Amino acid sequence: MTVFVAGHNGMVGGAILRLLRKRGVETITRTRDELDLTNQEAVRSFMQYEKPSAVILAAAKVGGIHANNTYPADFIYNNLMIQTNVIHEAFNAGITQLLFLGSSCIYPRDATQPMGEEALLTGPLEPTNEPYAIAKIAGIKLCESYNRQYGVDFRSIMPTNLYGPGDNFHPENSHVLPALLRRFYEAKLKSLEEVKVWGNGVPRREFLHVDDMADAAIFVFNLPRSIYLENTETMQSHINVGQGSDVSIAELAHTIAEITGFRGRVTFDPSKPQGPLRKLLDVSRLKDMGWASKIELKDGITHTYKWFLENCVSVRSD
Repeated sequence: MTVFVAGHNGMVGGAILRLLRKRGVETITRTRDELDLTNQEAVRSFMQYEKPSAVILAAAKVGGIHANNTYPADFIYNNLMIQTNVIHEAFNAGITQLLFLGSSCIYPRDATQPMGEEALLTGPLEPTNEPYAIAKIAGIKLCESYNRQYGVDFRSIMPTNLYGPGDNFHPENSHVLPALLRRFYEAKLKSLEEVKVWGNGVPRREFLHVDDMADAAIFVFNLPRSIYLENTETMQSHINVGQGSDVSIAELAHTIAEITGFRGRVTFDPSKPQGPLRKLLDVSRLKDMGWASKIELKDGITHTYKWFLENCVSVRSD
């Protein structure tokens, strides 16, 4: 088998690529300069020429609340184009196995917690990342539709909030965990007395280390089709991937302060946007299939902080 990993330079794609190569799987990659996934003709030519056995679609435009609020058109356009081109041109090239990576933001803002796969399209989305969520929902539906019409095996997994080596630590465009890691690190360097965190600290979030995510992705990717369909009830289902528990933003901030060695005050700014009060995935379906996460949050953050320090110069130049 030869697997094309789309988005291998990103945090998730990079983790998946490392694990595939560790397991001896032949892989194909292209950088953004080598292959623009928003260009349909370029993607068509690539798929027709390389003809990989399978595709793992981890490429996406991602960011935190600030980035989603500031660049909504970029988020919906780029993600729709990437997904449409890769999925459609993989099919046109005769590729029958594909794994699409989505996001837990696909679920309604007020979905019952923890959020099961059946919650999809049962209510309004969180406004702060609605364009991104709609793009990811479209990706799920693309996979479902090609499965229904053509009998291919295009699967979708929906990870919770991810973090780890290779994350984006930009001070404005990153997700909450890497943003806080960088902020507390720089506050310690400057001997600041206070770090102010967006929101009131009450919202709860689930976090999964990217190495766990890669392991889960390949687990689902390799499941025999009969087992996958048996556990997803229908060909149209997607699978949640998460850690199975959550923490408040306040707990997260204090944990990161401890790991980075920041000794000042941790305060909160309720005037800033903070998203929904809770986002916890129901991962019972994946557990029934035989997979569960292995990396505890504090251990994962410590590992990520070590990577951050070792790559500090390049990270801080973003």
